[in-house]
Amino acid sequence: QVQLVESGGGSVQAGGSLRLSCVAFGYTGSGSCMAWFRQAPGKEREGVAAIYSGGDSAYYADSVKGRFTISQDNAKNTVYLQMNSLKPEDTAMYYCAAAWVYCSQNYLPLRTAFDYWGQGTQVTVSS
Repeated sequence: QVQLVESGGGSVQAGGSLRLSCVAFGYTGSGSCMAWFRQAPGKEREGVAAIYSGGDSAYYADSVKGRFTISQDNAKNTVYLQMNSLKPEDTAMYYCAAAWVYCSQNYLPLRTAFDYWGQGTQVTVSS
């Protein structure tokens, strides 16, 4: 049974940093896309960043480019999201997602393509 477990959320002031982690249990990452989505109250869930297994390039939403970095440690079956220069508009529940689909720096599959989701971790940025 596949289980994604996120951690690392919290409350920070604008300009601060957080690192989210997502450990994938029972999941083989080979040939798969790991992604971070977020959902703010009253808004749709949106893709933030994604990385393909074995790939060097990553997808980033325009709103986070230059501030967020996604990375993976295949030995630990873990994906990270380093978030720097956080803004109040980054406040949301952040979800890790995984699927055996392709993604690249120019392509993020629809959220409906992702088979597995974590429970979410809250990020709150105050001004």
